[in-house]
Amino acid sequence: MRCRPGLAAAAMFATLTAIPLAAAVSDARAAQAQILIDAYGDSTTLGISCSEGHCAPQAENAVAYLQDELQTRHGERVRVANYGVGGTMATQLRDGTGNRRAGPTAGLPWRERLAASPAQIVLINYGINEVMQNQTPEQFYAAQTTLVKTARALGKEPVLETSNPMPDNRLNARLASMVAMTRRVAAEQQVSLVDQFAYISSLPDWKTLMSDGAHPKPGLYRLKAEQDFQVVEPLVRRLLDGTL
Repeated sequence: MRCRPGLAAAAMFATLTAIPLAAAVSDARAAQAQILIDAYGDSTTLGISCSEGHCAPQAENAVAYLQDELQTRHGERVRVANYGVGGTMATQLRDGTGNRRAGPTAGLPWRERLAASPAQIVLINYGINEVMQNQTPEQFYAAQTTLVKTARALGKEPVLETSNPMPDNRLNARLASMVAMTRRVAAEQQVSLVDQFAYISSLPDWKTLMSDGAHPKPGLYRLKAEQDFQVVEPLVRRLLDGTL
């Protein structure tokens, strides 16, 4: 049966108009995509700095700076939540025994807590309190391995971060053993690593950028955020592109 010219033209018009409409819908969906990042760690994640013997969380911290940089590049559809808790270790995050005031799910074991989170990317930063609490590198290795494997099993993209160095040479030597475990886990589990320990240690006079024996000044937090951005931003881009 022959198609009448009017019907053929109408069909062709519908097909041609459907193409830009589909593209517009695709663009709208991409614009609405939300990338959520959870940052877990100790007081250096929380953002504590010290001045004249008084230590307190600062608005100018690495997590806040990271969100600023990501939003400058991708807009407010990218958000970073700060779940840093002072004085905590990776084992406490794993077991749910850290500060229960750090969010409604803070008292839950890691698997349950992470399952309840909509975040696609998870930053993990520990090591300093492991030194201060005399934990062994092997214990730290086991805890971080569990954190990473669990995140992957739940469909999250984990990013490990080594601690910033400590000005005390004796403590810093012990911290280096913890840092080695973080690097080992990242290599074995093939996850992204932000090696803050190596980066900061390479800076001239880096000790002047510390506010005390463990916590950076705001300027160093900004430098840490720049290192985070170099690793995290490509992951965000791939999520927005649908390739991660």
